[in-house]
Amino acid sequence: MQQQHLSHHACLISIDSMSERHEIFPWNANFETGIALIDEQHKKLVELINGLAKHIAFQSNEITLDRVFDELADYAAFHFNAEEKLMHHYLGDDVIASEHETTHRSFEAELMRMKSNAADQPSEAVFSEILTYLSHWLAFHILESDKHMVQVALAVQGGSTLEEAKAMASEQMTDWMQVMLETILSMYDTLASRTLQLMREINERKKAEEKLRLAASVYENTLEAIFITDAGTVIIEINPAFSQYTGYSHEEVVGKNLQSLRTGLEGNDGKQIWDQVAKTGHWSGEIHNRNKDGELNPEWLTISAISDEQGNIVNYVGLFSNITQLVQRQQKLERFAHYDILTGLPNRLLFSDRLDQAIAKARRDHKYFAVCYLDLDHFKAVNDTYGHAAGDTLLQEISARIKSLLRAQDTLARFGGDEFVLLIEELNHPQDCQPLLERILKQVATPVQLDKDTASVSVSIGVDFFSSDTIEPQQMLHQADQAMYRVKQSGKSNYAFFMPHDPPSQQD
Repeated sequence: MQQQHLSHHACLISIDSMSERHEIFPWNANFETGIALIDEQHKKLVELINGLAKHIAFQSNEITLDRVFDELADYAAFHFNAEEKLMHHYLGDDVIASEHETTHRSFEAELMRMKSNAADQPSEAVFSEILTYLSHWLAFHILESDKHMVQVALAVQGGSTLEEAKAMASEQMTDWMQVMLETILSMYDTLASRTLQLMREINERKKAEEKLRLAASVYENTLEAIFITDAGTVIIEINPAFSQYTGYSHEEVVGKNLQSLRTGLEGNDGKQIWDQVAKTGHWSGEIHNRNKDGELNPEWLTISAISDEQGNIVNYVGLFSNITQLVQRQQKLERFAHYDILTGLPNRLLFSDRLDQAIAKARRDHKYFAVCYLDLDHFKAVNDTYGHAAGDTLLQEISARIKSLLRAQDTLARFGGDEFVLLIEELNHPQDCQPLLERILKQVATPVQLDKDTASVSVSIGVDFFSSDTIEPQQMLHQADQAMYRVKQSGKSNYAFFMPHDPPSQQD
C-alpha cells in the first residue's frame, strides 16, 4: 500500500528529463526525524516541491492545477493518517499528539482555500502560492513539530515516562531552531549563487534582454525578496516579494537610494556591513528593517557585490526574508523551557539559575537570602471535591496572590503540583523575611472563588537561609523542604526555619 501510494507522485518529478537536476528545496540530513517511515514520506513531499519549482522555472505544460491539488490531497491523507497512527501508538491521547494533528488539519484547510480561490487567479500565480506555502510549511512542520514529537516518541520507546520524554524534547528544541536557520540559509545561499550566475550571463547581453531574463528567471520565481542596485546603491530593480515584504511598490523604490528606505543598512552598523561587502564581496546577517507602515521587523539579509571584468563593482544584489515568525517561535520555545505553563511562574530550571546567581551576589555583598519551600495544605481535597479544573484555577489564583506580595528581586517558582519555592533576596538579617511570610500565610488562607463554589486552603512554609558555609544550592532546597515537613507535622498553616534535627521530608 505504501509503495503504491508514494509512486503515485512520480508524475510531478518527471520534469527531471528537461535538464540537469535543480532543487529549490534540497533534502537535508537535518530534516531526518529518526523514524524511517516518516522520513521517506517527507522526502516525497520535498520531491513534489522541487517538481513545482521546475514547472515555474521552465514553464512546463506537463502538470495542471487540478492534478497538483489532487496529488497533494492524496499525499496528505496517506501521510497524516500513517503519522498519526504511529504517534498515537507511542503517545496515546497526550496533548502533544492532539496539537500535532491540528497542524495537519490546518494544512488540509489551507489546501482547500487555495483550491477554492484558484479560479480567480492566473495558474502560474497559484503554482507560486502553493510552492511558497509547501516550502515554509515543510520546514516548520518537520523541525518544530515532527522532530519534537518523534523525540518524545523515541524517548518513550527507550523507557522514559511520557512526562520525562516531553521535558527532554522541549529542552532540545532550542537547538532545532538553529538547525532551522541553517537550513533556510542554505536555501538563501543557493538562490544567491544562481542570481550571481545569471548576472554574469546577462551582463554580456543587451540591457533589454537583461531585464527580461532577470524578471523571468529570478524575480518572478524566487520565494525570497530580491533587490538590485547600481554601484551607488540606487535601486534599479526589485522582485514582487520585495513589495510584499516591505509594502513599497516598484514605482516607489526604483531610482531611490537603498539607504533612504531605512533598511538597517545605514548608520554605524550599516557602514560596517558595506565595508565588509567592499572587502570580501558579500555579507550575510540579521538586520532590522522598517516597512512602509513604519513597523520594525527582523530580516535575514545576504548582500553581494557584482564586479565587471576589470574588478570594478557595478551592482549590488540583495536577498532577504522576514524572520519574525522564527524569532517569535524561538522566544516561545525558550519561555516554554523556563516557565510553568499553568501559572506562568519560573520552573525548576529557571529557579536553579536564579539561585546560583543569588548565592554569588550574597557572597559578594555579604547579605542574607532565604529559600522557602511552600506546600499547600488540603489541596488534594479541592481536586477530589471540585475536580482538577477547579484545582488549576486555585493554583493560578494562589500564585498570583503570592507574587503580588513580592519585590522585583524576589522569585516565586512552581516545582510541580501544589509545591512552590520562594527566593527572598537582599536580607540584612534572617528575621527580615518574617513580615512577608506572615502576609503570605494570610493571603493563601483567604477563600478562593471557584465558579459557583468556594474553596479554602492554607500553606506550610519551610525556610533555610544562605550562609557562607552552604556548599550546594540543592542543600538549601533540601533543608527548606525538611523545615516545611516539620510544619506539616505540627499542624500546618505556619512557617518554620530549618534546624539540623528536622526530620526527613515526606509527601503530604
